[in-house]
Amino acid sequence: MADLGTAIVTGAGSGIGRAVAARLASDGYAVLVNDLDPGRAGAVAAEIASAGGRAASAGGDVSSEADVEAIVAAARTAFGPVTLLVNNAGFVHQALFENLSPADFDRMFAVHVRGTFLMMRAVLPAMLAAGSGVIVNVASQLGQIGGIELVHYSGAKAAIVGMTKALAREVSARGVRVNAVAPGPINTPLVMALSEDWRNRKAAELPLGRFGEPEEVAATVSFLASPAASLFVGQTLGPNSGDVML
Repeated sequence: MADLGTAIVTGAGSGIGRAVAARLASDGYAVLVNDLDPGRAGAVAAEIASAGGRAASAGGDVSSEADVEAIVAAARTAFGPVTLLVNNAGFVHQALFENLSPADFDRMFAVHVRGTFLMMRAVLPAMLAAGSGVIVNVASQLGQIGGIELVHYSGAKAAIVGMTKALAREVSARGVRVNAVAPGPINTPLVMALSEDWRNRKAAELPLGRFGEPEEVAATVSFLASPAASLFVGQTLGPNSGDVML
């Protein structure tokens, strides 16, 4: 198996992040699995290792500057310079706008937006110095079309799309490619935490007629990380069952 370098996948203790970490390991990356829960991160790293891949783990909250520094340091110590960052950490909280508190809003943006910012900020200097690197940010199709009872979540994911485009304009000519993935509803614990009514309404809207699987999103991330995606700059790819068509 080729050695493709070192990848960090945040929020990889379950769902999309877990599938992405496993896929990248099978592609040939050494993967640092991060999750807010260190136990879950360690379990995923052990699964990858048992399948013949290279993986280590680090707990930590991506909205904490100190935790982010520790996550990146753990990857470098275990495997060397970070060549691929997948910003996947996130959570969902469902409420009508009039019932949202400032604390709900602040935590949503702290994890999704500040977390993405801090992780990119932590790995980018070394990538620029090397003249190469890839960043893939996990947004959501709700950042493109909005979602009922998910104003704060939709807003945070839209911010990730905007940051992806802006940073890509700054650094692509210096060898670092930055893109995003905006999944539709995927069969993950995060989506299953939404109400059954919400999930039924959303499924009825999808041209494909079904939710996606984490492995289908992982395939998109794998593509964006590969040389086959060399012309993709500041793009947002949508494995979304047809919920958004661009």
